Amino acid sequence: MKKSGASRQPDGEPRRPEVTVPAQLSTEGRTRHAVARLLLEDGPMTAVVVADRLGISPTAVRRHLDALLADGEAETRDAPRRGPRGRGRPAKLFLLTEAGRARFGHAYDDLAVSAIRFLAEHAGEDAVRAFAERRVASLVEPHRSAVTASGEPARRAEALAAALTREGYAASTRQVGSGEQLCQHHCPVAHVAAEFPQLCEAETEAFAALLGTHVQRLATIARGDAACTTHVPAESPQGHPRTPDGGTSA
Repeated sequence: MKKSGASRQPDGEPRRPEVTVPAQLSTEGRTRHAVARLLLEDGPMTAVVVADRLGISPTAVRRHLDALLADGEAETRDAPRRGPRGRGRPAKLFLLTEAGRARFGHAYDDLAVSAIRFLAEHAGEDAVRAFAERRVASLVEPHRSAVTASGEPARRAEALAAALTREGYAASTRQVGSGEQLCQHHCPVAHVAAEFPQLCEAETEAFAALLGTHVQRLATIARGDAACTTHVPAESPQGHPRTPDGGTSA
């Protein structure tokens, strides 16, 4: 990755920064990514400096900075006043927020995988399982009363989806046959769960306990599926939960 700060050419003139951006982005997206990366590597800085460093118009830069501000990816602070009196309005310096830095990724997943590997090697698989159960308990327990307040599994599934969405899982439910499918369209730990499926298993068991019925995990992002999908069967007239194909379980 090349540094986005300007360097000097042999003749002493500043060289335009070379900023690496993802190729799949649109032209507009690539420019915004370049603006964000410059703030990441060399910020805080004014809009004028950003425009000069990237070689684009101040108008275009301000449009991208405004978008970053609106999305919560950037914030501003007043530049230090210069001179003894510091007359006039202070210039605005732009810098990335934690949300803005997140667009460039973190090493948290790799750290988590290494930590759980260490746990497995030195404390055994039971310790990994206990960790997975403790993690999902901390995720769902704050929402237990809201989820269990609904009587039937379908209504509980809707309440659980709302709770998971608040925790960053972008969850929803839909009726399929006589049951519900709980879909998690995002999984913050998918990379870790790909190596340690105990995370998914503990989550499924916690969902079953909260919903008061046997559930079946049909797909997971960790296995390469588009969403984590859990089937929540409706109760049959005999009181047995229905399976995804419409039958009943004993």
